[in-house]
Amino acid sequence: MSEIIKTEAVVLSKLNYGDTSSIVSLFTKEDGKFNAIAKGARSPKSKYSRIIDPVNYLSIVFYKKESREVQLISDADLINHYSIIKSDLEILKYAYAIIELVKNLMAEHEVNARLFKGLTRILSKLNSSKEKPEVLFGRFFMFILKEVGYEVQTEKCAICSRTLEKDSSYYFNFEKGLICGKCQEQAVDIYRINMELLQYFRCLKNNEPLENFSGSEPQRAIELMEKFVTYHVQGFKGIQSLKSFN
Repeated sequence: MSEIIKTEAVVLSKLNYGDTSSIVSLFTKEDGKFNAIAKGARSPKSKYSRIIDPVNYLSIVFYKKESREVQLISDADLINHYSIIKSDLEILKYAYAIIELVKNLMAEHEVNARLFKGLTRILSKLNSSKEKPEVLFGRFFMFILKEVGYEVQTEKCAICSRTLEKDSSYYFNFEKGLICGKCQEQAVDIYRINMELLQYFRCLKNNEPLENFSGSEPQRAIELMEKFVTYHVQGFKGIQSLKSFN
């Protein structure tokens, strides 16, 4: 028997199904991530045709049936389509990278209201264009790693727990995260980082202002976190959105 559910959702991806329908991956406030079919969504006369698209923030009604892998959307209304994001390819690239992380790192039907709030908040920040999109993406990357159980410690060595102090040597280990120079011989797959990059990681994690960094830190931080996820999550092959928009 189906249950009628009304919830908020962000569209993570969309695939054509049949002649006029679409199957979408949704991340919802109350039911986590799942796939749903929007019948007739590609018909020009359907109100879904322009609102059920990746990145869009919706209010949806769907028929929930536990035994069914693909749920059925019965109604949907647009909350925000983020017009500034959609009009700028560089910002759109990072918006797609954000929803790609959610799709790849969240388990089916795993409810995380904090992550849902963080997702809609970061999309709103991207849409305001008040901070560089690569910085906002880095902030969300650190946030989702914590939410899914792979938090990167930025104050202490991930191996010996010593405080990472100024004028020391630091490394990023793709298994443990940030480690001190004394522990680097115990680890493989390491990347030496400087104090500036360590401080950048700290600012991302603590949501502090980022004003005095060169152009290299944002991309280097993203690359290291991407490799960190690749090490820990089976089947993860990098963030494809960052490659496809280049």
